[in-house]
Amino acid sequence: MDIANKSILPDEVLMNKIYMIRGIKIMLDRDLAELYGVETKRLKEQVKRNRERFPVDFMFELTDSEFTNWRSQFATSNSDKMGLRYKPFCFTEHGVLMLSTVLNNAKAIQVNIQIMRIFTQMRKLLSDNSEFRLTLEELRKKTENNTKNIEVVFQYLDELIEKTEEQKPRTQIGFKIG
Repeated sequence: MDIANKSILPDEVLMNKIYMIRGIKIMLDRDLAELYGVETKRLKEQVKRNRERFPVDFMFELTDSEFTNWRSQFATSNSDKMGLRYKPFCFTEHGVLMLSTVLNNAKAIQVNIQIMRIFTQMRKLLSDNSEFRLTLEELRKKTENNTKNIEVVFQYLDELIEKTEEQKPRTQIGFKIG
């Protein structure tokens, strides 16, 4: 494997740091800072200095209620709060990509490439899942018509069984012992 395709971290680690908020896949500033090997404070400083590179569809801050809900869901103790004392920046896929332009260190670039690949894989999985659902729906529609046919077949079978049960027992043919 050449260095361009070498993963720094296991894909599962990165996938576990992608959350759904407002129906959008995002990564939190603190997770990205940890992955890039920088302090969250420094990451936020760089983003604030380059605010024009991060429109709302690239990065947003949690609202007060979202932040409260987030902390209540994930914080196990009041002292820790899982590192969430301040409302985090939430980066969409494009925001993560833009971070590589403002955090210009080798590790950040490598991790960013890996994150982009993960987002691409996730998009492909969703696409494959959508195709599977469409195929399943088509099959279900076809089966609805066949179900009626199958019901008719079973109806005929039931009628045949009833007719056979109604007939007089036939005398047996063959050799009888004793």
